[in-house]
Amino acid sequence: MKTARKKRLESLGRRKVAPEQIISPEMARELCAISLDLSRQIGVLIDRSGKVEHVIVGDHRRIVIPALGQFRSSTGRLKGLRCIHTHLKGEDLSRDDLLDLLFLRLDLMAVLKIKPDGLPEKIYAAHLVPQPIAGKNWSFLPPVPPTRQSINVRAQIGALEDEFARIKPVKELDSARDRALLISVTTASKKQAAESMAELVELVHSDGIIVLDTIIQRRDRINPRFILGKGKLGEIMPAALRLNANLLIFDQELNPSQVSSITDYTELRVVDRTQLILDIFACRALSREGKLQIEMAQLKYLLPRLGRRDDALSRLTGGIGGRGPGETRLEIDRRRINDRLAKLNKKLKKVSRERHQRRRQRRKKNLPVISLIGYTNAGKSTLLNTLTNSKIVAEDKLFATLDPTSRRLRFPEDVEVIITDTVGFIRNLPPELMQAFKATLEELHEADVLVHVIDVSNSGFRRQIKVVDDILRQLGLETIPCLRVLNKIDLVEPEFCRIEQERYQAEAVCALDSSTFSNFLQRARQMAEIR
Repeated sequence: MKTARKKRLESLGRRKVAPEQIISPEMARELCAISLDLSRQIGVLIDRSGKVEHVIVGDHRRIVIPALGQFRSSTGRLKGLRCIHTHLKGEDLSRDDLLDLLFLRLDLMAVLKIKPDGLPEKIYAAHLVPQPIAGKNWSFLPPVPPTRQSINVRAQIGALEDEFARIKPVKELDSARDRALLISVTTASKKQAAESMAELVELVHSDGIIVLDTIIQRRDRINPRFILGKGKLGEIMPAALRLNANLLIFDQELNPSQVSSITDYTELRVVDRTQLILDIFACRALSREGKLQIEMAQLKYLLPRLGRRDDALSRLTGGIGGRGPGETRLEIDRRRINDRLAKLNKKLKKVSRERHQRRRQRRKKNLPVISLIGYTNAGKSTLLNTLTNSKIVAEDKLFATLDPTSRRLRFPEDVEVIITDTVGFIRNLPPELMQAFKATLEELHEADVLVHVIDVSNSGFRRQIKVVDDILRQLGLETIPCLRVLNKIDLVEPEFCRIEQERYQAEAVCALDSSTFSNFLQRARQMAEIR
């Protein structure tokens, strides 16, 4: 008996359907007959040529559609597959059916209701729409008996894809760049959430990614499985479809289970804030030491995620996260990663010893050291360039500088100091990076004065000051004299700048204008000499 049923299912998989039909009447009858015989829901996935790609055997309540990664649409719109399955008790299209239609980007989702005599009653079908109708992202077709199908499905789906393409903004047609929806799920205040999202937008732009839209969800509690609610995911998917997004970037760090769950539902690549920052560092590091540090940080990030050898993790290797170590992520086992980390650690210790030797030689010359620190993109490199007539790369991007740079600075009284530029800090700096960059940040312990450069034109500069102060405490640097410098004063009102100077006992400069440096240089020199 089991062999006979198996042969019937195999025979079902070999059938062909006319491309313009949802399903052929013969296949509909066979599907219902097998379903009634097994007392299980039976479904088929049919491609646009009419070929049956999968036969799905469910239970009496539902079917489970398998992973469809191999059918991923290159256009980022519809999948090119329609699903037709049976309902044993005359149920309409269920919420699970409609969510599968949405999340899997199916061409069509249809059910066959079975009559008591085992024959199909009618086909009940729904398809996605480019714009919501009455708040719904799908539309229902009129129910029809399998023998009286009047709608040309192939033409209907083609028209829908044309409509999706028509409303897609022109700027997203750049296929060489990732196109992302940015998502933040937070328990923080609306103001904090907005500031955090603004920073994420800057990070994404720094990595050369097109930002399609930003989505903030404030919750009392974070969903442990999806981080955001399943209903919100259902709202995001139509936006991803309309905008031709291929990437979701979360402002929070996701655990491997969350990445897997979200990817399973959306079939989009999923990246969190930590991985985004690691990718920016991988692109920007120029020195041998910087590249070693980034590789170590990326491998440490990967290690706890290695066990999930599934399609969710494989999607991470396509773009963000695929640069750096240069080895195929999913092929590296824990032993090889740990061996590589041990080798990297030895190399970094050697580099650290060489750096220590250079610091000792510098100390022999008895030159005071002034280190520029601050939040990323505060203007540290620009300030160093103007002070020393250098041409260090200084861009209006987060983490434009990763490798520490030192220059000599001569004060008007013919006093020389060493001034160094360091990597910028950022809130929630990934622990992997903090650990990896310890060798670089050791330089700060040798400083006579820390110059904390602050972008006073940034609306969140007070929170940035706190982030930098907290990191200095973590690094044990709070005992070194620190001079706060308010930068970009040309972008704020003078009275506002005066009040903030008094509040933070700071000096004020415009890093592009050396004529504003007088008080800053005088105070920096005094602090260096006292030290």
